[in-house]
Amino acid sequence: MPLLFVKGDITKIKADAIVNAANNSLLGGGGVDGAIHRAAGPELLAECRTLHGCETGEAKITGGYRLPCKYVIHTVGPVYRGGNHGEPELLRSCYVKSLELAAENQCESVAFPAISTGVYGYPKEEAAEIAASAAREFLETHEMTVLFVYYNGAETSGRRELSEYIRKHWYEPSKYNMYTVREETAEPEAVAEEAEDAKPPVQDSLSAEKRREKEARKGVTGLFKKRKLTFESEAAGSDAAVCNRVSERRDAYAGAAASCQAMQAAASKPMGAHPDFRGMLDESFSQMLLRKIDESGMTDSECYHRANIDRKLFSKIRSDALYRPSKPTAIAFAVALQLPPAEAEEMLKKAGYAFSQSSLFDVIIRFFIERQEYDILKINEELFRYDQPLLGA
Repeated sequence: MPLLFVKGDITKIKADAIVNAANNSLLGGGGVDGAIHRAAGPELLAECRTLHGCETGEAKITGGYRLPCKYVIHTVGPVYRGGNHGEPELLRSCYVKSLELAAENQCESVAFPAISTGVYGYPKEEAAEIAASAAREFLETHEMTVLFVYYNGAETSGRRELSEYIRKHWYEPSKYNMYTVREETAEPEAVAEEAEDAKPPVQDSLSAEKRREKEARKGVTGLFKKRKLTFESEAAGSDAAVCNRVSERRDAYAGAAASCQAMQAAASKPMGAHPDFRGMLDESFSQMLLRKIDESGMTDSECYHRANIDRKLFSKIRSDALYRPSKPTAIAFAVALQLPPAEAEEMLKKAGYAFSQSSLFDVIIRFFIERQEYDILKINEELFRYDQPLLGA
């Protein structure tokens, strides 16, 4: 099952279980912990009192009460003290223990906040890598939807080089108008002076008008004479070219007529006797995908897990040679197979899509593929940060 990133309030997420970033007492606190207790009601606090606290890196489960979930899994993350006091191992344990509890209670979906990244001070980027690694390893052997819930985009860390790449390669459509005309106007005083200088003397205005008409007639007459001579000279030396063009068109018409006759003959055949055009079709997306999986040496499950794709969706693609996936799904498989840019574009074309510099989503994907960075969870973090569709399904 896929790993997803979601913006929102974790107390409103509809999942079988949500995870609470609790303190050791389990009796409520600030941030996410306080919000979950307030939304769940006093019944949650009453049950938490019976648990007698929780050790750092461990997890305990209660009911969801007034929350839109069955369970709340309480885990205690480490306070960050430089990273040399077992913080990475303890933080990873929070995710592992919580996922194990969710599986033991037959949860099909579980939602996590960013554990320890608030007042406990864990660096967001490092914490995100630990969370993603733990979830990815768990999902290799379990069928469950795992959601990482962020209250706002600021909770995710961005890459400076990606921002620079976007600035250079993204042609934002709203900033460009092909019909824009730049108008340059002179100062009013200069325009007035030029207009005054251009006026003919009053006493000679009539004769000037007649001169302009005469010159115009001469110009038009000369133009017609010039075009007549040009036409005659071209006609005199173009008989062979004309004959060649006529011959080419006659051959083209003959070929088209033959094609029409062949099609009419095929249409006149009884049903079942028509030619099989399937052999003329190019390799489909599904066929290319399965071929690439075989060439890579991966198993099907390894591929769809790396692509962040649900097993049921992969089964549909495998069973239908003409299956047309969504663009994020097609790209997810290209990333999972670690295809270089040219092959990724080819796979995308098989599904009927193409990369575009006017699409921020496409530019972000190309950034990672060009750098041969194929960690789909890191890619999804950046897509999430820029409010773009995520890879997988």
